[in-house]
Amino acid sequence: MQIRNIAIIAHVDHGKTTLVDKILHATKVFRDNQDTGELIMDSNDLERERGITIFSKNAAVTYQDVKINVIDTPGHADFGGEVERVLKMADGVILLVDAFEGPMPQTRFVLQKALQLNLKPIVVINKVDKPNCRPDEVHDAVFELFFNLDASEEQLDFPTFYGSGKNGWFNDSLTQIDNINPLLDGILKHVPPPKVAEGPLQLQITSLDYSSFLGRIAIGKVSRGVIRENQQVALMQADGTVRKTKVRELYVFEGMGKKKSN
Repeated sequence: MQIRNIAIIAHVDHGKTTLVDKILHATKVFRDNQDTGELIMDSNDLERERGITIFSKNAAVTYQDVKINVIDTPGHADFGGEVERVLKMADGVILLVDAFEGPMPQTRFVLQKALQLNLKPIVVINKVDKPNCRPDEVHDAVFELFFNLDASEEQLDFPTFYGSGKNGWFNDSLTQIDNINPLLDGILKHVPPPKVAEGPLQLQITSLDYSSFLGRIAIGKVSRGVIRENQQVALMQADGTVRKTKVRELYVFEGMGKKKSN
């Protein structure tokens, strides 16, 4: 199966969580009659209360037989180390900006990291249904921000989508439609598939999860070779020591959860 890995960068309240909700619903992760509630990605109590993303989470959807891993990024420079690790899992980024407020200082830090990692950017201008919104001016402001961050010529030629997450549409023009398919098509077209080199297994652990059944779970992206269950691996510790261990169980992301893989 083909894969696309994309991270979403957005300022607080610019609509990141709503966008992810719409992607999940558009790709039928939930049954039509299933009540999922809003703010699916903000699962941590503090995040729901304050409306911010602290711990990055992943969702995986399938669109036109392509698996899209949606990687959430912390929106704060305070989490700089985690931002860089999380972005290394992605091959492209969606910069989501409010059609009235435009790009905010908070997104500048994460976007700069993404551009330095040479990730392919897609710009989404959200909330074009708001009164007094100024999508054309915001587009120019985003271009200026990319230029100031020393984006390459290829990165400056970013595709732009307009829409309203609240009303469930995104299009490559300001014409309102009834779905977000143009944005999903844009992800398949503009974000390159991940490159995996031949050779011995190499996987960078970007974050840790915990299960009361399994203990600690390492989350990362394979950059070389293949990983399989029961495989013998060498874990490179931060202090330079090497620990021999075995892959006990292997999972991939699916929907908002994980499923067992072999």
